[in-house]
Amino acid sequence: MGFIMSWRGVLWAVLAAVVLFAGGFGAWLLTLPSRPAATAAPPISAEETSATLAALKPKKNRRPLVAIVGINDATETTDYLLPYGILRRADVADVVALATKAGPVTLFPALKVEPQATVAEFDARHPDGADYVVVPAMSRDDDPAALAWIKAQAAKGAVIIGVCAGAKVVAAAGLLDGKRGTTHWYYLKEMRGDHPAIDYVADRRIVADGNVVTTTGITASMPMMLTLIEAIAGREKAEVVAKDLGLATWDARHSSNAFTFTRPFALTAMRNAASVWSHERFGIALAPGVDEASLALVADAWSRTYRSNAVTFARAAAAVESRNGLRIVPDQVASDWPPERHLPQIGTAPPAKALDDTLTAIRARYGKSTAELVAMQLEYPR
Repeated sequence: MGFIMSWRGVLWAVLAAVVLFAGGFGAWLLTLPSRPAATAAPPISAEETSATLAALKPKKNRRPLVAIVGINDATETTDYLLPYGILRRADVADVVALATKAGPVTLFPALKVEPQATVAEFDARHPDGADYVVVPAMSRDDDPAALAWIKAQAAKGAVIIGVCAGAKVVAAAGLLDGKRGTTHWYYLKEMRGDHPAIDYVADRRIVADGNVVTTTGITASMPMMLTLIEAIAGREKAEVVAKDLGLATWDARHSSNAFTFTRPFALTAMRNAASVWSHERFGIALAPGVDEASLALVADAWSRTYRSNAVTFARAAAAVESRNGLRIVPDQVASDWPPERHLPQIGTAPPAKALDDTLTAIRARYGKSTAELVAMQLEYPR
């Protein structure tokens, strides 16, 4: 999901569920499907692919300017860091990570970073606006500063890319009315209810309509950014970056029926949340040059089990610069971490492999159902 509740919130939710069980909750639970529908993702026509690439072609600058915007108090970890890390490693555009206000951006469910500029500073430096604006999921869809800035950038000709539940923010800005779009499976009903003028498109990880592009859940950042790279610099460049990420293929194919609220999903989340006394905190040592994309995926996944969360630590409180120049603030100052809860160093493994390895480790520690719970939240086809 775009966000998961605090542990106190989860505990209250579980207690409420126990109370509700006698009053119909059990019956509701039985109405949930036992597993997602096993349907193959339909093919994407060459014409649709060409239309998506055409919508994403740079229209203002030969070397485009990409702004990734977040709000300071809670912006989704992977939605914010994956676009930055992928585009920076591609080196086909100038990329800047922004915040609506001065100060660090607290990412959710893990990590904290120093933005490279505020939206006001960006506007002063780039009065003509960005070529592309990436909008991650945020803790609130109606942040006034974020909405005003996104609308202003669209008016200046920027292509607005709503990643995951960031589509709800784009919709709240009024930019999806009358357009085709999608979002994270968990928030789809909410978005369609709040914005009935949106024409929802199923079975697509990426939906482009004019100057607005939206994606399905969190891991769709990878094919989305590769598609953008292809639009900017060509297929060959995108293939080189995809190999660096550990992806053999990518496109807009998606099976929407494979991602839904199931009985195992609900039961696993409730059971894990009820294990509040055995909750584990895993440490990730921050080192200069850490791959921000791999770090985001690993920390995000471990923080979605409802049994654990991941924090970063370093010997000093100073921010540590990532592989592509983003300053990451350690959560804790420590020289070491208990070995049994010390996650492996984020090394040189491609981000996609880092995620696969993490899901394998989660399965080994907490079981298959918890690994599937995490993959479902990440909307990760496996």
